[in-house]
Amino acid sequence: MGTAATEPLLVCREVTKQFGALTAVNKMSFTLMPGEVLGIGGPNGAGKTTLFEAISGLNPATSGEIIFQGRNITGLPPEALCHAGIARTFQLNAGFDSLTVRGNVEIAAYFGRQNRLIPGLRIGRDVARHVDEALAAVGLTGKDDEIVGRLPVLDRKLLMLAGALASNPTLLLMDEPVGGLNPKEIDHVMAVVRKIAARGITIILIEHVMRFLVQLSSRVLIMHHGEKIYEGKPQGLIEDRNVVDVYLGEGASQRLGNLMKEQASA
Repeated sequence: MGTAATEPLLVCREVTKQFGALTAVNKMSFTLMPGEVLGIGGPNGAGKTTLFEAISGLNPATSGEIIFQGRNITGLPPEALCHAGIARTFQLNAGFDSLTVRGNVEIAAYFGRQNRLIPGLRIGRDVARHVDEALAAVGLTGKDDEIVGRLPVLDRKLLMLAGALASNPTLLLMDEPVGGLNPKEIDHVMAVVRKIAARGITIILIEHVMRFLVQLSSRVLIMHHGEKIYEGKPQGLIEDRNVVDVYLGEGASQRLGNLMKEQASA
């Protein structure tokens, strides 16, 4: 049964992650509605990736609650969360370098949708169809037989995204999806993410490239020292003195304001 449009897809209640005496995420609370694109920004070390790790189960929260589709998922292992509908990409270009593009996505499609206690000897037709759809969604059709270790950075990022989509997510977490890319490549990934969002997949993305963040996000959350210092519309970022002082700076704030003016008048 699907989540009603009026009910939150994800709720984080005072989520905290501590590493000894260090509090990396401190009582983080927010609600995510189905179909939203939430952009998370902030300085390095703000706790953004640690928050992703808590939500995706890679590094469970020390305290607090994470509710997904009305179910308390706090502390569940990553594979259970993947099967429940939460997929994730990473800052670094994770992949099986010696396998082909298609082989990587086949693994994600085969193991990412359900438990496989006794894996079969063959990839079924359904899995093959899911792989084809995922490759097409990110623009990697025709590159099936290329070896992953030889791919350029853009294609490796798209491959991670294809693997995430192959697991049939309801919620997609993207950690710095355009880090290290040039402007043209950033525009390509932006177009891909817009198509994914148009399919109804809810997205949370972490990114330092602010034009990517503000142009894609329906709402933005800025973190600093593990805490939320801003949550609201992208347009409000440049008006928030705290965000400008600790993160954007005057120059970036002005450039961002000009970008949003151009976007509004386009």
